[in-house]
Amino acid sequence: MDVTLSGTYVGKLKVAVEHGPSGALLHTAAPVDNRGDGSSFSPTDLTAAALGACMLTIMGIVAERDGLDLDGCRFQLEKHMRSDPRRIGRVPITFHMPAGLDPTARKKLERSALTCPVANSLHPELEQDTRFLYPD
Repeated sequence: MDVTLSGTYVGKLKVAVEHGPSGALLHTAAPVDNRGDGSSFSPTDLTAAALGACMLTIMGIVAERDGLDLDGCRFQLEKHMRSDPRRIGRVPITFHMPAGLDPTARKKLERSALTCPVANSLHPELEQDTRFLYPD
């Protein structure tokens, strides 16, 4: 499915982006270390957030399909930039998984997360350090 997004430069290194199908808006701002004020997500922040959200969404699809309870699953990540060229170099991401998932379900969810469309779309040199923590 094709999706149209549009962006408008609103000044001071900030952009307003509209999601065509829904009309939802988001705003970006250049980070402090790149001449901006850091008042919102930077474009690279959104890229890192998209990785985590995509992985969790794909796990959700698998969980719904297989009758698994993924409620409360969450992620935390860090975005590490590199220079020459300036880009995201590393994204360590940790998923805090819900209790009660058997080894087969765990493996299925982990495999699905690691093959999400965003993960497959990012630069091959970007280090995606992914951990899954289980409470039991």
